[in-house]
Amino acid sequence: MGILAGKKALILGVANQRSIAWGIARSFHAEGALVRISCQEERLKQKIERTEEGRIVEKIHLCDVSDENSVKGLFGHIAQDWSTFDILVHSIAFAPMQALENRFHLASKADFLSTMGISAYSLIEVSRHARPLMQANGGSIMTLSYLGGDRVLPGYGIMGPAKAALESCVRYLSHDLGPEKIRVNAISAGPLKTLASSAFGNFNEALKMIEEKTPLRQNITIDDVGGLAAFLASDLSKRVTGSIHFVDSGAHIMGA
Repeated sequence: MGILAGKKALILGVANQRSIAWGIARSFHAEGALVRISCQEERLKQKIERTEEGRIVEKIHLCDVSDENSVKGLFGHIAQDWSTFDILVHSIAFAPMQALENRFHLASKADFLSTMGISAYSLIEVSRHARPLMQANGGSIMTLSYLGGDRVLPGYGIMGPAKAALESCVRYLSHDLGPEKIRVNAISAGPLKTLASSAFGNFNEALKMIEEKTPLRQNITIDDVGGLAAFLASDLSKRVTGSIHFVDSGAHIMGA
């Protein structure tokens, strides 16, 4: 029996089977959880449903966190089908391409606000909808961050402040929801070859740095992230909240 046996998990932001969110879904399923996921597009939903791996999830929902009605609709389905659930994973981030390609001081107000809204504020919004469905037994909420929220990483640009805001939201949400036994944490993963990472410059250099400079001298996998997520979702971490947990072969402890 796995450490998540009997628990229900909703994972937001699955992009494809190489995404971090998919590694988390796979780990949750292996540990006994009933898993549902959301993605943004019908095309992607159908693609996942056709794969053999897609069978590990009970249902795939559509959700666009930039649309308040879409978020309400998602949690309406969860309330109707499950009544309550235990685990929420927020694996959502977005920045307009021009905001990543341009020098940081050239970021427009519109690009800054859209990046913040989707990448940081959406955690607050989905937590607000999840709260009444978790109150009976508490629950675990987690999001995905990156070292660029704490340090300047060339090529990460406007996503840096968004991840910094996201990590601050983790701390404030953990304080706000803690009396109801809802824990909120973030996982800061090392660089991974995903659809999202393809947008950032210097990515290959980051992978090389992990192999050459970190204590473990090895790049991570989505299953490494999934393992940590399973721990944070389980009762083994029932007193762990408000923290940023690194799975990056020790990159975050290194100097220049």
